[in-house]
Amino acid sequence: MKPFLLISTRGEDELAAQEHASYCHLTGLLPEDLEWRRVEREPLGPIDLDHYSGIILAGSPFTVSEPVESKSATELRVERELSALLDEVIRRDVPFLGICYGVGTIGAHQGAIVDRAYGEPVEAVRVSLTEAGLADPLMRELPNEFDAFVGHKEGISRLPGHIAVLASSPGCPVQAFRVGRNVYATQFHPELDGATFASRIRIYADHGYFDPVELDAVVERVENADVRASQLVLGRFVEEYARALPDDVGSPGGADTAGPVDPAEATIVDFPAPGIGAADAPRLVPNR
Repeated sequence: MKPFLLISTRGEDELAAQEHASYCHLTGLLPEDLEWRRVEREPLGPIDLDHYSGIILAGSPFTVSEPVESKSATELRVERELSALLDEVIRRDVPFLGICYGVGTIGAHQGAIVDRAYGEPVEAVRVSLTEAGLADPLMRELPNEFDAFVGHKEGISRLPGHIAVLASSPGCPVQAFRVGRNVYATQFHPELDGATFASRIRIYADHGYFDPVELDAVVERVENADVRASQLVLGRFVEEYARALPDDVGSPGGADTAGPVDPAEATIVDFPAPGIGAADAPRLVPNR
């Protein structure tokens, strides 16, 4: 089996190691089958896409919607490198799964509006699959509705119509999407269980995701949540693509198009103000 590649940006060594271990555990991959590049430490460097079964972009303390002048030189470098990587990934429709930060990174690359309208506090929320999600290879084995961990300052509020929205929540209409046949992103965190998320919450207590005085209450809610269904996304990603060969890339999937779409020519879908109901969410998004 060709290895998978994990790209991460967390600067805390303990937290970064926990994250890699969590991905290994929930995908079933051995550490040697999940290569790891920490791009907050050094440049991403060249990537031979034919060497990997697929690529996973982990969540990040970076935010796409932050003003440029507020971003560090490292964050700006990472954005440039990921944009260049996505140029090739999307052109070739290479298996790719972006978690949380991936929604903003891939979304912005494809012409979506990423802003602060649909941020969600640190908690478990109820996520609902859209019609496209119910038919999607990565999502269709999940329950129609399931709980998942979130905690993000930004989300997508304006969406190019060539992006297939796969899941939504009451406070965030784009919880998962697919570009082409094989490029995915989830706003929720399928790589986390209660203990791992609680550890991350404690480290990020002063990063603006919640009022630090609420730390103990937030941790208690997280530790008591059942998000096991959401974790199926990672296992399905590995199952779907682990045996892929270079000449097979692009064959799985359920979309009717592949490859990049010019954002200037794309249909745009605007989302209403926060507060939509989960039952309404599928009607807000394009199904192709």
